[in-house]
Amino acid sequence: MSPPKQSLSQLFNSFGPGAMMDLPTRSVVIAGLDHWDGSKAAFKSISEPRLTALLQTVLSQTGRWEPGKPVQLRTPPIARENRNEPDPAGIAVRVFPTWFTCEGIVESGTTNPRRRRLVRWTELDAAGNRKKFQRDDGKKIDVTPIRFVGACKDGHIQDIDWKWLVHRGTKCDEAMWIEEQGTSADPANIRIGCLCERPSVSLADAFKPGFLGTCKGHRPWLDSAEAGCTEQLHFLSRSATNTYFPQAVTLISLPILEDALSQAIRKHWASLQSATDPAFIGVLKNVPEIGASIGSYSNDEIYARVVQLRDAVMREAIQDPKIAEYDLLNSGDQLIGADAPGEPLFAETLNVEAMDRCLSWSNEPILQSIVAVHRLRAVTCLYGFTRLEPAPTFAEQMLEDVRLAVDGAPLSENADWLPAMEQLGEGVFLTLKPNVIRAWLQRDTVIARSKMLVAGAANHAARNNVKNLFPGMPYVLLHSLSHALMEEIALECGYPLSSLKERVYAIAGNDTDRSDRFGILIYTASAGAQGTLGGLTEIAKQIPQLLLSACDRFRLCSNDPICADHDPSVSGDERSLLGAACHACVLVSETSCEARNTFLDRALLVETISGTRSQLIRDT
Repeated sequence: MSPPKQSLSQLFNSFGPGAMMDLPTRSVVIAGLDHWDGSKAAFKSISEPRLTALLQTVLSQTGRWEPGKPVQLRTPPIARENRNEPDPAGIAVRVFPTWFTCEGIVESGTTNPRRRRLVRWTELDAAGNRKKFQRDDGKKIDVTPIRFVGACKDGHIQDIDWKWLVHRGTKCDEAMWIEEQGTSADPANIRIGCLCERPSVSLADAFKPGFLGTCKGHRPWLDSAEAGCTEQLHFLSRSATNTYFPQAVTLISLPILEDALSQAIRKHWASLQSATDPAFIGVLKNVPEIGASIGSYSNDEIYARVVQLRDAVMREAIQDPKIAEYDLLNSGDQLIGADAPGEPLFAETLNVEAMDRCLSWSNEPILQSIVAVHRLRAVTCLYGFTRLEPAPTFAEQMLEDVRLAVDGAPLSENADWLPAMEQLGEGVFLTLKPNVIRAWLQRDTVIARSKMLVAGAANHAARNNVKNLFPGMPYVLLHSLSHALMEEIALECGYPLSSLKERVYAIAGNDTDRSDRFGILIYTASAGAQGTLGGLTEIAKQIPQLLLSACDRFRLCSNDPICADHDPSVSGDERSLLGAACHACVLVSETSCEARNTFLDRALLVETISGTRSQLIRDT
């Protein structure tokens, strides 16, 4: 399977290694990176030193990557654009689950159309590519993968041992069957049994702790099992959303002003970054591509520059990558980057003073700067996945002591690379004045609202074993404002909302850097394209009016008063990470949101019918 360029995002969001996919006659699990086509013709290397250093630093600290081993970024195998050329071997898959259901008579002298026989993959007709099962009377019938599997919090997944489930260790060679009762697909209406005299089992009991037994550490995407797993299996529907949560990180590429030697080294950074001495450089010069770029420089000169660049990259890797992005875009320079082919970033700082000053708080303008980002390059890397519960974002893992009740699973056993994709596009960057945010945070109504949201996050943390989850009130404010702006931009410039993405910058100053950074980047980008149509940058001058119009729509939701009156601090509330926010107002496509539609509250932007009065945007 070789994905076309337009489906790369699906590979990173839904169908990465370890994810299950339904095919017409069977279900498969995407194999690990060790089983992908590794030939040079199948992939393209991606250079992004900030991202590779960040991944190496964080993943090695958490035991997910071998310390000192460089991280290489590659695109997945991509289908050829020329149809006359053969596609690469692509991405391998494994049949999973290996239990199937089929129609037929399962009891002597009895026909029950709702009772179907359970058979294994090895029992299917090998001559017919294992698409059918041959009954005792010779008739071949269609089969369907069973809908249920077992998984544990460490990311392992396996077939449920249906024999053991019914017989509890007693040996039996009779055929197994599954029977559906009623008209719904509720597990309570499904029973598993055997042709022997053992009583059948209701799948409603499968949700009981320990009922499915202990995990055996199976990792079918790696063709291996991890010994020593003692976790209990959890009952999952094959197509359930909690079977796979990708772990990915996205960085915005920044322009780097440097001489020809540094540029040549960065071009081959994946190979040069692990250099241990000048002699190592001499060996690499024998590679034609590398030798053509750096052959005119001495080994000592090249090695010294590699060490210098490596130290600089590692210093950046220990801090939030958003800091460098914010500082560059908020530099105040009229032109940022260069307007030339191949450049990762080109932006233009607009004159906020010349714009309509309608957006204000306490008679002071809220906006500090607006930047039209004409060209940007976003690099996304997939580095793992979780099951049962979504993992925290990469920034949370790096900056805070975040621990879930689930652990991330690896994409491979021995691969020295991670799948990545680069997307080109455009965007709008805006910042809010730190003094306005600080003054807003001191209001009594905001403090009261903050206690409610913090309590909701604490309830969520207690249920899911998460520490230091709440990102702070500035983040919730800016995140809500970002969603409001994305919805308004989609209406104004014609881009579908699902094509827009956000990066929220809510970074409070610390002892070493006392600058508060409060900003939002709304961008659109696509893989394998030269960019977008300029619709976002054209409306950059309209940002104040768009924000005001967006917030005006947030004053009332079609689900009010239920939405506006929602209290996240109520114990047991499933929406404990949301204030006044629902799918009818604030929530957007999860592919657009960087925080999976959590930490949102429109009551922080405008006064709702609940009358909380913690809003930032005042009536005009």
